[in-house]
Amino acid sequence: MRSVRLGARGPDVGRIGLGLMGMSAFYTGAGSDDRESIRTIHRAIDEGVTLLDTAEIYGPYLNEELLARAISDRRDRVVIATKFGTILHRDRDSRGLDGSPENLRISIEGSLRRLATDHIDLYYQHRMDPVTPIERTVEALAALIDEGKIGAYGLSEAAPDTIRRAHAIHPVTAVQSEYSLWSRDPEAELIPTLRELGIGFVPYSPLGRGFLTGTIRSLERLDEDDFRRHNPRFEGENLTRNIRIVEQVEAVARSLNAKPGQVALAWLLAQGDDIVPIPGTKRVSYLEENIAAADLQLGREHLETLNELYETSGDRYADMSTVNR
Repeated sequence: MRSVRLGARGPDVGRIGLGLMGMSAFYTGAGSDDRESIRTIHRAIDEGVTLLDTAEIYGPYLNEELLARAISDRRDRVVIATKFGTILHRDRDSRGLDGSPENLRISIEGSLRRLATDHIDLYYQHRMDPVTPIERTVEALAALIDEGKIGAYGLSEAAPDTIRRAHAIHPVTAVQSEYSLWSRDPEAELIPTLRELGIGFVPYSPLGRGFLTGTIRSLERLDEDDFRRHNPRFEGENLTRNIRIVEQVEAVARSLNAKPGQVALAWLLAQGDDIVPIPGTKRVSYLEENIAAADLQLGREHLETLNELYETSGDRYADMSTVNR
């Protein structure tokens, strides 16, 4: 797989990364087959996927531990990205937003221990803390860089103004947000800001939480605790309307003898080499489909069709107050 530089100052990574969340949390089948998950991680590395994305909240903690087992003999071949800021370590590890230096210190030590490594390559603030100024958080992150505990830092779901304030204290390497054929909000302000500042963009849920693969037509096959059962885009009339989007993607896929998910990823890759999507899967077969998208060429007519899809129905989250902040 071809490699690209993650931002102006970041590491070189494979053109497509791997999101690990669904192996341990939030989605149907999470935690049900760690052996297959580890086999998927191994195959990803062998195919040139180097950016592996996890977070302390996934499990919580289980996903980092899973990754550690998977890369115990190949740590030098991967770029570990993990996240902090959504667990209140000073309040019995309850959920909440805390970007304070004190919480950050507890988080990094826990992640280093669970990941069985002496440094984390890319450390994201998972969500912005409305109480702790971003400048204070970044000063603490810069100290961790100086100490060699992290190689670089990033922000997830941060607003352009927050990114600028953080970047002024210490350069931001990468920013995460949801971006796909059915989540195109970043095109208005976020992507131009990142390109101006030389920051890499790592879209999560590039397959619309699996929806753009065309395999979800109802919620019947989803576990009762699957996050998507309570996501507005998967509910009621929104689901019915959003299936029209998948049908349009499927039509393009048929014309290319490809899978809908491959078309969705190829469209994303066509938006620029500074974009490194992290589609998630816990199965080797789907991983190989995703990787093949890097070689799928979309013609101008395909791109025009995909750029004019129906508008998505429903918010990305039931509570949008913690994103773009």
